[in-house]
Amino acid sequence: MELWSLLSVACLALSHAAASPSGRQVIRVAQLSTDFGVRVFREVSKASKDQNLAFSPHGVASVVAMLQVASEGNTRGQIKGAMRFGLKEWGVPRALRLLQKILSDPRSKDVVQMADALFVQRDLPLVPTFMLRFQRLFHQMVKQVDFSESGRARDIVNAWVKQHTNGMIQGFLQEGTLDAMTRLVLVNAIHFKGLWQLPFPKAATRQRIFHKLDGSTVVVPMMEQMAEFHYGEFSTPEQGDYDVIELPYQGETLSMLIASPFQRDAPLSALVTAIDSCLIAEWKSNMSAVTRLLVLPKFSLESEVDLRRPLEALGMTDMFDCEKANFSRLSVRDALFVSRALQKVKIDVNESGTEASSATAAIVYSRMAPLEIVLDRPFLFVVRHNPTGTILFMGQVMEP
Repeated sequence: MELWSLLSVACLALSHAAASPSGRQVIRVAQLSTDFGVRVFREVSKASKDQNLAFSPHGVASVVAMLQVASEGNTRGQIKGAMRFGLKEWGVPRALRLLQKILSDPRSKDVVQMADALFVQRDLPLVPTFMLRFQRLFHQMVKQVDFSESGRARDIVNAWVKQHTNGMIQGFLQEGTLDAMTRLVLVNAIHFKGLWQLPFPKAATRQRIFHKLDGSTVVVPMMEQMAEFHYGEFSTPEQGDYDVIELPYQGETLSMLIASPFQRDAPLSALVTAIDSCLIAEWKSNMSAVTRLLVLPKFSLESEVDLRRPLEALGMTDMFDCEKANFSRLSVRDALFVSRALQKVKIDVNESGTEASSATAAIVYSRMAPLEIVLDRPFLFVVRHNPTGTILFMGQVMEP
């Protein structure tokens, strides 16, 4: 029987974790989840080298964690090996719950809404303890639907996604994606709306030339402002020279980090292959406050990604194999397997801020910093919850 793992996402996160034992466990789980999501991103980017891409590392980690709850045997071993932590480990379930609470803290000025859902075939008998485990971990109830009425089931899932992404992602599941053999759909939704701590003046936005990797150019609207930014210049043997600038959101716990090679013809893929939570932490610890004129293109990205090959590349192959998949912690009657795993992300960046729905150590080198930072070439962006290091969204802009 088919088991669907689906992911619907939109931008970011927020709040703080204490230095208590539980706080340290939250940081550990956040780092491992982030690194897992970034490794999936690197696999996805291999097929999108010259294309715009928006992705949610936290979103994919959330859905795969749900699969780990339902799996057993070698299937569970492969998922645990890829994520580098198991949900049976002491303190991990509590750390996941605390992390979710921290990221979606309602006291923050930035709007962050996160939800997980499991839609299960109405007459599928579940292992009695599964629903309790799922509710305890994700604070969500299992939702029963009838997949034999595939059109109605699709409408129910799409309505849930639309609601939990504030209407940014509509029609998530296309016609024909569900059928009578479907038994389960897992969905994660994130909606983020954050205002820049220092908004760009709309009157300063004007048309400028953006240089693409193939040497051609396009004219796009670019925002600009003179302000104090955290900025750093970095160099590694493999990735060459690049600079990083940080744009904080008004809630102060979230920020967008933008990295771009100095050379216009330098491939962004070289930087993508090196990025992980440790490298980003190196960026943060080696940046300094400078006053610069920042020129940044407005951009709106929408990506839909098939996650099967990226997940298989990380060693999670059994869950897609109808003969080998083991989800006996969910149901012992039907032989379940994952038929597809999808993620859809939409992100808008403008003068006011961001709205979205769903390595080697850096070496600082000496060079005179430019008075202007003009991002008129492909760049990598990361939306990061700084207290925990969680990356909720990241992507590459090849053409705004």
